[in-house]
Amino acid sequence: MNMLSLVTFAPLIGALIILMIPKEKVKAIQIAAFAAAGISLIASLAMLSGFDRGTHEMQFVERFAWIPSFGVQYFMGVDGLSYPLLLLTTFMCVIALIGSLGIKERVKEYFFWFLLLEVGMLGVFCALDLILFYVFWELTLVPMYFLIGVWGGPRKEFAAIKFFLYTLTGSVFMLLAILALYFRSPAPHTFDMLELAKFATTWDARFQILVFLGLYFGMAIKIPAFPFHTWLPLAHVEAPTAISVILAAVLLKMGVYGLLRISFSLAPLGFQWFLPYLIVIAVINIVYGALCAMAQTDMKKMVAYSSVNHMGYCLLGIAGMTTAGFTGAVFQMLTHGII
Repeated sequence: MNMLSLVTFAPLIGALIILMIPKEKVKAIQIAAFAAAGISLIASLAMLSGFDRGTHEMQFVERFAWIPSFGVQYFMGVDGLSYPLLLLTTFMCVIALIGSLGIKERVKEYFFWFLLLEVGMLGVFCALDLILFYVFWELTLVPMYFLIGVWGGPRKEFAAIKFFLYTLTGSVFMLLAILALYFRSPAPHTFDMLELAKFATTWDARFQILVFLGLYFGMAIKIPAFPFHTWLPLAHVEAPTAISVILAAVLLKMGVYGLLRISFSLAPLGFQWFLPYLIVIAVINIVYGALCAMAQTDMKKMVAYSSVNHMGYCLLGIAGMTTAGFTGAVFQMLTHGII
C-alpha cells in the first residue's frame, strides 16, 4: 500500500477490527484503536525522510480512476501546505485517544466513531480530486455528530444537531460550487484540482465570485468565521474533552486549509473580490473572539472563543496575499493545534 493510503486508511482498518471485537473486551478495543492511530502516526513520520522541502510540487502522489464515467479519480498527494497538517492530525489523534481512556459508556462505539473521524480528517488534507475531497469532508460530519450527541454533556443533543445543521448547510453550497467548476471545465470535464487551477484564469469574474461564495460558506462555517461561529462554543462545551481537543486542534483547520487549497487556486478573481470583506471578518474574529474568551469562566468555552480569535489571525494572514502571510497562517494553524 502506498504511504498516503496507509496513513489515511489505517484508522479505517482499525475501526472495522473494533466492530468485530465483543463490546465487553474494553482493553482489546482500546489497543486496536491505539494500534491503528499509531500506525498512521508512524507512517506519516516515516514520510518525512522522503519529503522534499525544496519544491512546491505534489509528493507521494497516488492516482487511479475511481468513477471514470464522471472523471472522478482517487487522487492523493501532499505538499508543504498539507503535509504539516497531516502530521498534526495523526499526532493529535493519538493524544486525544490517550484522553479517551476515561470513556466508560459504549466504549466500542466511541472508538469506532473516533477512528472514522480520523479517516475523514486525514483524507481532507490529502485529496486532490474535488469529489474525493468532498467525500472526506462529509465523512467527518457523522462521527462528530455521534461523538458529541452520545458522549457529550447535558445539552449534547442540541449541540450535536446545531453542529450537524450548520455544517450540512455549508456543504450544500460547497457541492454546488464544485459541480459548477466541473461543468465549466473543458471537455472531458474533471474534478482534478491541479487541472482546474490551470483553467481558473480563463473564467470570468462573475463566475469566479459565485464559485468562491459557494466554497466560502462551507469553509467559513468550519473555520468558524463570523457570523457562522455560534455552533462552536456550544459544541466545545458539550463534547467530551478528547473530542474538544480534536475539534480545536484539527477540525477548524480544515476550513482555512480549504480556503488556501481550493478557493484561492480555483477562484482567484473571486478571492480578490472578497478580500475587503475577509479582512473585516478576520478583525471581528480576532477582537470579538478575544473579548469573549476573556469573559469566560468555563475553560472549554474560553478555548472555543480563543479558537475563533486564533482562526481570525489565519484569515488575516491569508488576506495579506503574500508568501509571509500564507506561511504565517499555516504556522498559526500548527501552533494553535498543538497548544
